[in-house]
Amino acid sequence: MINFIQTVGRVCLNFVYVTGDSFLFFWEALVAALTPPYDYRLVVQQMYEIGYKSISIVIVSAAAIGMVMVVQMAWGFAWFGATGLVGPMVTLAFVRELGPVVTSLLVGGRVGSGITAEIGSMKVTEQIDAIKTLGADPIKKLVAPRLLASIISFPLLAVVSNFAGIGGSMLISKIDLNVGPALFIASIRGWVGVDDFITGIIKTLFFGVIVAITGCYVGMKAEGGTQGVGKATTKTVVVALLLIIIFDFILSKLFVLTVYE
Repeated sequence: MINFIQTVGRVCLNFVYVTGDSFLFFWEALVAALTPPYDYRLVVQQMYEIGYKSISIVIVSAAAIGMVMVVQMAWGFAWFGATGLVGPMVTLAFVRELGPVVTSLLVGGRVGSGITAEIGSMKVTEQIDAIKTLGADPIKKLVAPRLLASIISFPLLAVVSNFAGIGGSMLISKIDLNVGPALFIASIRGWVGVDDFITGIIKTLFFGVIVAITGCYVGMKAEGGTQGVGKATTKTVVVALLLIIIFDFILSKLFVLTVYE
Protein backbone atom coordinates (compact mmCIF):
# COMPACT_ATOMS: atom_id res chain seq x y z
CA MET A 1 0.00 0.00 0.00
CA ILE A 2 2.83 2.39 0.87
CA ASN A 3 4.55 1.69 -2.46
CA PHE A 4 1.28 2.29 -4.30
CA ILE A 5 0.75 5.62 -2.56
CA GLN A 6 4.32 6.67 -3.31
CA THR A 7 3.91 5.75 -6.97
CA VAL A 8 0.66 7.70 -7.26
CA GLY A 9 2.29 10.66 -5.51
CA ARG A 10 5.27 10.63 -7.88
CA VAL A 11 2.95 10.49 -10.90
CA CYS A 12 0.87 13.41 -9.61
CA LEU A 13 3.94 15.49 -8.79
CA ASN A 14 5.45 14.75 -12.20
CA PHE A 15 2.18 15.74 -13.90
CA VAL A 16 2.07 19.04 -12.00
CA TYR A 17 5.73 19.73 -12.81
CA VAL A 18 5.38 18.96 -16.53
CA THR A 19 2.19 21.00 -16.79
CA GLY A 20 3.74 24.03 -15.11
CA ASP A 21 6.98 23.71 -17.03
CA SER A 22 5.14 23.46 -20.36
CA PHE A 23 3.09 26.57 -19.58
CA LEU A 24 6.28 28.47 -18.75
CA PHE A 25 7.78 27.17 -22.00
CA PHE A 26 4.74 28.40 -23.91
CA TRP A 27 4.97 31.82 -22.25
CA GLU A 28 8.66 32.14 -23.15
CA ALA A 29 7.90 31.13 -26.73
CA LEU A 30 5.04 33.62 -26.97
CA VAL A 31 7.17 36.45 -25.61
CA ALA A 32 9.98 35.53 -28.00
CA ALA A 33 7.57 35.43 -30.94
CA LEU A 34 6.18 38.90 -30.15
CA THR A 35 9.50 40.55 -29.31
CA PRO A 36 11.59 42.12 -32.11
CA PRO A 37 13.68 41.51 -34.09
CA TYR A 38 11.48 39.28 -36.25
CA ASP A 39 12.93 36.74 -38.65
CA TYR A 40 10.17 36.53 -41.25
CA ARG A 41 12.23 34.18 -43.39
CA LEU A 42 12.09 31.45 -40.74
CA VAL A 43 8.34 31.94 -40.26
CA VAL A 44 7.67 31.69 -44.00
CA GLN A 45 9.87 28.61 -44.22
CA GLN A 46 7.93 26.93 -41.42
CA MET A 47 4.61 27.94 -43.01
CA TYR A 48 5.76 26.17 -46.15
CA GLU A 49 6.65 23.04 -44.18
CA ILE A 50 3.56 23.07 -41.96
CA GLY A 51 0.90 24.54 -44.21
CA TYR A 52 1.74 24.21 -47.89
CA LYS A 53 2.99 20.63 -47.69
CA SER A 54 -0.18 19.59 -45.84
CA ILE A 55 -2.68 20.97 -48.35
CA SER A 56 -2.92 17.81 -50.46
CA ILE A 57 -3.51 15.62 -47.41
CA VAL A 58 -6.19 17.97 -46.11
CA ILE A 59 -8.05 18.22 -49.42
CA VAL A 60 -8.14 14.48 -50.11
CA SER A 61 -9.15 13.49 -46.58
CA ALA A 62 -11.78 16.23 -46.21
CA ALA A 63 -13.37 15.50 -49.58
CA ALA A 64 -13.50 11.78 -48.80
CA ILE A 65 -15.11 12.39 -45.40
CA GLY A 66 -17.68 14.71 -46.95
CA MET A 67 -18.59 12.05 -49.50
CA VAL A 68 -18.90 9.33 -46.87
CA MET A 69 -21.10 11.50 -44.67
CA VAL A 70 -23.55 12.17 -47.51
CA VAL A 71 -23.76 8.46 -48.34
CA GLN A 72 -24.37 7.47 -44.70
CA MET A 73 -26.78 10.30 -43.88
CA ALA A 74 -28.76 9.90 -47.09
CA TRP A 75 -29.39 6.26 -46.23
CA GLY A 76 -30.42 7.12 -42.66
CA PHE A 77 -32.50 10.19 -43.46
CA ALA A 78 -34.32 8.30 -46.23
CA TRP A 79 -36.10 6.30 -43.52
CA PHE A 80 -37.75 9.53 -42.36
CA GLY A 81 -38.22 11.09 -45.79
CA ALA A 82 -35.83 13.91 -44.91
CA THR A 83 -33.06 13.56 -47.47
CA GLY A 84 -33.30 17.32 -48.05
CA LEU A 85 -31.61 17.84 -44.69
CA VAL A 86 -28.49 15.91 -45.68
CA GLY A 87 -26.71 18.95 -47.15
CA PRO A 88 -27.32 21.28 -44.20
CA MET A 89 -26.42 18.63 -41.62
CA VAL A 90 -23.20 17.61 -43.38
CA THR A 91 -22.15 21.23 -43.86
CA LEU A 92 -22.94 22.18 -40.28
CA ALA A 93 -21.05 19.18 -38.90
CA PHE A 94 -18.10 19.97 -41.14
CA VAL A 95 -17.66 23.66 -40.38
CA ARG A 96 -18.19 23.22 -36.64
CA GLU A 97 -16.30 20.00 -35.96
CA LEU A 98 -15.01 17.79 -38.74
CA GLY A 99 -13.12 20.40 -40.72
CA PRO A 100 -11.14 21.90 -37.82
CA VAL A 101 -10.68 18.69 -35.82
CA VAL A 102 -9.83 16.25 -38.63
CA THR A 103 -7.46 18.79 -40.16
CA SER A 104 -5.73 19.40 -36.84
CA LEU A 105 -5.42 15.68 -36.10
CA LEU A 106 -3.96 14.87 -39.51
CA VAL A 107 -1.64 17.87 -39.71
CA GLY A 108 -0.84 17.67 -36.00
CA GLY A 109 0.42 14.11 -36.30
CA ARG A 110 2.54 14.97 -39.31
CA VAL A 111 3.85 18.32 -38.09
CA GLY A 112 4.26 17.44 -34.41
CA SER A 113 6.38 14.40 -35.13
CA GLY A 114 8.51 16.35 -37.59
CA ILE A 115 9.11 19.20 -35.14
CA THR A 116 10.09 16.81 -32.34
CA ALA A 117 12.37 14.76 -34.58
CA GLU A 118 14.15 17.88 -35.84
CA ILE A 119 14.57 19.64 -32.50
CA GLY A 120 15.21 16.38 -30.66
CA SER A 121 18.04 15.51 -33.05
CA MET A 122 19.55 18.94 -32.45
CA LYS A 123 19.21 18.39 -28.71
CA VAL A 124 20.94 15.00 -28.55
CA THR A 125 23.73 16.15 -30.90
CA GLU A 126 24.29 19.25 -28.69
CA GLN A 127 23.47 21.71 -31.46
CA ILE A 128 21.12 23.57 -29.11
CA ASP A 129 23.95 23.95 -26.61
CA ALA A 130 26.07 25.35 -29.43
CA ILE A 131 23.35 27.93 -30.19
CA LYS A 132 23.40 29.02 -26.54
CA THR A 133 27.20 29.20 -26.59
CA LEU A 134 27.04 31.57 -29.56
CA GLY A 135 24.80 33.88 -27.52
CA ALA A 136 21.57 33.16 -29.40
CA ASP A 137 18.26 32.13 -27.86
CA PRO A 138 17.11 28.64 -28.99
CA ILE A 139 13.50 29.50 -28.24
CA LYS A 140 13.72 32.60 -30.44
CA LYS A 141 15.43 30.72 -33.26
CA LEU A 142 13.65 27.36 -33.12
CA VAL A 143 10.36 27.58 -31.21
CA ALA A 144 8.96 31.03 -32.01
CA PRO A 145 8.92 30.59 -35.84
CA ARG A 146 7.17 27.23 -35.53
CA LEU A 147 4.63 28.65 -33.10
CA LEU A 148 3.77 31.59 -35.36
CA ALA A 149 3.67 29.39 -38.46
CA SER A 150 1.29 26.94 -36.76
CA ILE A 151 -1.03 29.71 -35.56
CA ILE A 152 -1.22 31.06 -39.12
CA SER A 153 -1.30 27.76 -41.03
CA PHE A 154 -3.85 25.75 -39.04
CA PRO A 155 -6.79 28.17 -39.60
CA LEU A 156 -5.96 28.44 -43.31
CA LEU A 157 -5.85 24.66 -43.61
CA ALA A 158 -9.19 24.44 -41.81
CA VAL A 159 -10.73 26.79 -44.40
CA VAL A 160 -9.35 24.59 -47.19
CA SER A 161 -10.73 21.52 -45.41
CA ASN A 162 -14.19 23.08 -45.10
CA PHE A 163 -14.40 23.88 -48.80
CA ALA A 164 -13.03 20.48 -49.79
CA GLY A 165 -15.47 18.66 -47.51
CA ILE A 166 -18.46 20.67 -48.70
CA GLY A 167 -17.33 20.19 -52.30
CA GLY A 168 -17.11 16.42 -51.84
CA SER A 169 -20.53 16.26 -50.21
CA MET A 170 -21.96 18.44 -53.01
CA LEU A 171 -20.56 16.07 -55.64
CA ILE A 172 -22.08 12.95 -54.06
CA SER A 173 -25.36 14.78 -53.45
CA LYS A 174 -25.56 15.39 -57.19
CA ILE A 175 -24.74 11.76 -58.03
CA ASP A 176 -26.79 9.93 -55.39
CA LEU A 177 -29.57 12.40 -54.51
CA ASN A 178 -29.81 14.35 -57.78
CA VAL A 179 -29.36 17.59 -55.83
CA GLY A 180 -27.58 20.19 -57.96
CA PRO A 181 -24.98 22.61 -56.58
CA ALA A 182 -27.39 25.56 -56.65
CA LEU A 183 -30.05 23.66 -54.69
CA PHE A 184 -27.42 22.29 -52.29
CA ILE A 185 -26.10 25.77 -51.50
CA ALA A 186 -29.60 27.19 -51.16
CA SER A 187 -30.53 24.43 -48.69
CA ILE A 188 -27.66 25.25 -46.32
CA ARG A 189 -28.13 29.03 -46.22
CA GLY A 190 -30.77 28.94 -43.53
CA TRP A 191 -28.87 26.43 -41.41
CA VAL A 192 -25.21 27.44 -41.50
CA GLY A 193 -24.17 30.92 -40.42
CA VAL A 194 -20.97 32.90 -40.19
CA ASP A 195 -20.72 32.08 -36.49
CA ASP A 196 -20.42 28.39 -37.32
CA PHE A 197 -17.46 29.02 -39.61
CA ILE A 198 -15.76 31.40 -37.18
CA THR A 199 -16.04 29.14 -34.14
CA GLY A 200 -14.51 26.27 -36.09
CA ILE A 201 -11.61 28.45 -37.24
CA ILE A 202 -11.03 29.75 -33.71
CA LYS A 203 -10.57 26.18 -32.51
CA THR A 204 -7.68 25.67 -34.89
CA LEU A 205 -5.78 28.58 -33.32
CA PHE A 206 -5.66 26.62 -30.07
CA PHE A 207 -4.89 23.38 -31.87
CA GLY A 208 -1.97 25.00 -33.69
CA VAL A 209 -0.53 26.22 -30.39
CA ILE A 210 -0.93 22.75 -28.88
CA VAL A 211 0.89 21.02 -31.74
CA ALA A 212 3.74 23.53 -31.95
CA ILE A 213 4.37 23.78 -28.20
CA THR A 214 4.08 20.03 -27.62
CA GLY A 215 6.44 19.22 -30.46
CA CYS A 216 9.02 21.81 -29.44
CA TYR A 217 8.79 21.09 -25.69
CA VAL A 218 9.18 17.33 -26.04
CA GLY A 219 11.96 17.82 -28.58
CA MET A 220 13.84 20.12 -26.21
CA LYS A 221 13.60 17.47 -23.48
CA ALA A 222 14.74 14.59 -25.68
CA GLU A 223 17.74 12.59 -24.51
CA GLY A 224 19.29 9.18 -25.05
CA GLY A 225 20.47 9.42 -28.63
CA THR A 226 18.46 8.33 -31.65
CA GLN A 227 16.36 5.93 -29.57
CA GLY A 228 15.39 8.82 -27.29
CA VAL A 229 14.40 10.92 -30.29
CA GLY A 230 12.15 8.12 -31.53
CA LYS A 231 10.43 7.83 -28.15
CA ALA A 232 10.01 11.61 -27.99
CA THR A 233 8.42 11.65 -31.45
CA THR A 234 5.90 8.99 -30.46
CA LYS A 235 5.15 10.84 -27.23
CA THR A 236 4.49 14.07 -29.12
CA VAL A 237 1.96 12.47 -31.45
CA VAL A 238 0.06 10.81 -28.60
CA VAL A 239 0.03 13.85 -26.32
CA ALA A 240 -0.76 16.40 -29.04
CA LEU A 241 -3.67 14.42 -30.51
CA LEU A 242 -5.07 13.68 -27.04
CA LEU A 243 -4.91 17.37 -26.10
CA ILE A 244 -6.62 18.36 -29.36
CA ILE A 245 -9.54 16.04 -28.58
CA ILE A 246 -9.80 17.27 -24.97
CA PHE A 247 -9.64 20.95 -25.92
CA ASP A 248 -12.13 20.36 -28.72
CA PHE A 249 -14.68 19.27 -26.12
CA ILE A 250 -13.88 22.23 -23.85
CA LEU A 251 -14.10 24.77 -26.68
CA SER A 252 -17.26 23.19 -28.11
CA LYS A 253 -18.94 23.39 -24.72
CA LEU A 254 -17.82 26.99 -24.34
CA PHE A 255 -19.17 27.95 -27.77
CA VAL A 256 -22.49 26.24 -27.07
CA LEU A 257 -22.89 28.32 -23.91
CA THR A 258 -21.74 31.64 -25.38
CA VAL A 259 -22.32 31.68 -29.15
CA TYR A 260 -24.87 29.11 -30.29
CA GLU A 261 -27.48 29.86 -27.61
